[in-house]
Amino acid sequence: MIGNRKLVKIAAAVSLSITILGSAMSMNSYALKKPWYEDSVNQLVKSGVISTSRTSPLAKVKTEDFLKAAVLWFTYNHGEDFNKVVNDLQWVKDGEIKSNGDQIKRAEVIRIVIRAIGLDNKENKSLKDYMLQGVKIGLIKGYGRGQLGENDKVDYAQLATIFTNARNIQNSKINTRSVEKVPIENFFKTPSALGYSMSPDGKYLAYFAPWENRSNVYIIPADGGEAKRITSSKDRDIIDYAWKDDKIIYMKDNSGDENYHIYLAGMDGVAEDKELTPYPGVLAYYVDMLKGNKNEILMTMNKKDPKVFDIYKLNIISGETTMVAQNPGNITGWLTDGDGKLRLAGSDDGIQAKILYREKEEDEFKLLLETKPGESFTPIMFAEDNKSIYATTNMGRDTAAIVKLELASGKQEVVYERNDVDVSNIIINPKTREVLGATYNTDKVKHEYFNKKLKDIIDKVSAKFDKEKLIGINDLSEDFTKFIFSVGNDRDPGAYYFYDSVADKIKKLGDVLPSINPENMAKMLPISYKSRDGLTIHGYLTLPANSIPKRLPVIVNPHGGPWARDSWGYNPEVQFLANRGYAVLQVNFRGSTGYGKKFVEAGNKQWGLKMQDDITDGVQWLIKQGIADSERIGIYGASYGGYATLAGITFTPDLYAAAVDYCGVSNIFTLLKTIPPYWEGQVKMFYERVGDPEKDKELLTKVSPVFHADKIKTPLFVAQGANDPRVNKAESDQIVEALKKRNIKVEYMVKDNEGHGFANEENKFDFYKSMESFFRKHLLTVDC
Repeated sequence: MIGNRKLVKIAAAVSLSITILGSAMSMNSYALKKPWYEDSVNQLVKSGVISTSRTSPLAKVKTEDFLKAAVLWFTYNHGEDFNKVVNDLQWVKDGEIKSNGDQIKRAEVIRIVIRAIGLDNKENKSLKDYMLQGVKIGLIKGYGRGQLGENDKVDYAQLATIFTNARNIQNSKINTRSVEKVPIENFFKTPSALGYSMSPDGKYLAYFAPWENRSNVYIIPADGGEAKRITSSKDRDIIDYAWKDDKIIYMKDNSGDENYHIYLAGMDGVAEDKELTPYPGVLAYYVDMLKGNKNEILMTMNKKDPKVFDIYKLNIISGETTMVAQNPGNITGWLTDGDGKLRLAGSDDGIQAKILYREKEEDEFKLLLETKPGESFTPIMFAEDNKSIYATTNMGRDTAAIVKLELASGKQEVVYERNDVDVSNIIINPKTREVLGATYNTDKVKHEYFNKKLKDIIDKVSAKFDKEKLIGINDLSEDFTKFIFSVGNDRDPGAYYFYDSVADKIKKLGDVLPSINPENMAKMLPISYKSRDGLTIHGYLTLPANSIPKRLPVIVNPHGGPWARDSWGYNPEVQFLANRGYAVLQVNFRGSTGYGKKFVEAGNKQWGLKMQDDITDGVQWLIKQGIADSERIGIYGASYGGYATLAGITFTPDLYAAAVDYCGVSNIFTLLKTIPPYWEGQVKMFYERVGDPEKDKELLTKVSPVFHADKIKTPLFVAQGANDPRVNKAESDQIVEALKKRNIKVEYMVKDNEGHGFANEENKFDFYKSMESFFRKHLLTVDC
């Protein structure tokens, strides 16, 4: 065994443990006896593609073992079943492989490898064609006298050489010229065009665009013409708007306090917008536009009791409110039918949910269904006939499905379900309430269309764009003749288009961020790996453009929530960091949503423990693949991601060289004491998923970074909004104070007019410039 430093005399008998040759060998002896395949085998063993428990490198390779190795070498989906990955990537076509138990032939290997590195072409008809291409591009060498040996069985030594040759070919095609450094402002400025929708009569389009550095609402005639600003917000971005016949109402908060108020737009850019809910400390939002009622909408607010939300009718002209339904204290959501009648209510403490129903508004609410602990039932909308509702639920299953529930009988019909991920929502015609399709998120957001006419239209529109673009429906007319589509991908912030399906004409409405050139952005790659206890962990790896993926500086970016997930698409933070030369790792650790009930529950009371291990395992996986430079790994996260950042530098202090905590939790006890009053109905969920301050005092002390600040030695930069209602400023103050007591310098940025994350663009510019400087100082040996 190599571990005992014994010399190997016969090359043919060398096992794959040849990876770590004894240092006791002299260099001369090593040079004379080094087998031709050794360097290639070493690379595969080091990255975990081949196990040292295998037999001789000259042993023949079974097809199954080859496919497993190919998935590990050519993809980042190391946690998935290899057959699924091979099928998804279409490396093997019907009839090409007879049995996974057979020893694989040389030509079969070459055909799959050529497909894996994206060099297949239409001229390849036979195995010999693939062999000739393999020789031409340098995958293999011929045997002389025109012999290709296409039917020879492949051994591990040959396999390793073919794989490393393929990697060299891939790397040779990377244009390593430096990428243009994009100004920070280009990534984080207020979007130029966002959130288009059609007016109820179809004559106008509304959308967000900047004015005075804030997101405001504009309208433009649908058939073309000049855009007109109709709102005048200078202090904060408008976060949402809605059409009320020919008027616009919208929502915004005050300095990040998340107490959103409802406003009526001035509609001409001159008249002052009218605040309709001018109540300090109150959160209000609209529920139903009440079609056919000219001046009134249904809205909800916590004016009477900050802990709960009652339903009111709001006159948008006078601002007068009339209570329609008083919350008895346990209702967390309301739902109107197609006629605007309030007929459904839900209570949910995060552990169990109850759905209450009434036939008429004059009736009392009665219990319709109750979930078991850990189950969910989330109503989406009433069906067209107002006698059924559509909902997402995981009752009696692991992954959430779309169901149709008959209100009179309680009978449920499954509309769409999957075994791999939750089905998250439905696609509807908002005018007719017809269900047109369903949405789910695997490695990317995907849609299943039930309406053939719509499916044909989507296919036609998709054909007008690059195949990597994702098409989203923002709005549509009742008759399917007019559509607003959003089109973008991981490198493109996207654009909006107006489509006439009768004329088959499409017109660009606006780019989200025209200052971003997709050609300078980096690809976001779906990944998966196994955690130390065997869970499959999914995520994304973004490699800096024009860089060979080898010993790169890395930023680990855990998401917030934590009951959320990262998704594929354009992410300004990720692209900013990649543009500065960092690889970015995003991990959907256990507890993340979208992967089923069991995966969420696997994160219960695992803050700082197995949830953190999943992130650490991802970092170690990157190091093992040779992608990450173990001396230049940073971590940055916001909210729960900020907690994971602090936990990372507290409980794995040698792993990270720099850390940025953005409004993160440092003390779980104080977090639970300072949650917003309207979250108090969810306290049971926090106690179940995070920990009970009384019953789990030892656990919460163990995993709260502030109590272990003596372990922190990683350079830290903390940023916080003074008005944060979710993660109180005290969370950041505590960790900064604890480190200062130890005379450890911490960079600390506080913005007095911000809340849970910075919204005003001047504050975002300031934050990301400071982050860039901080990471450059600690992670980059040369200026990017």
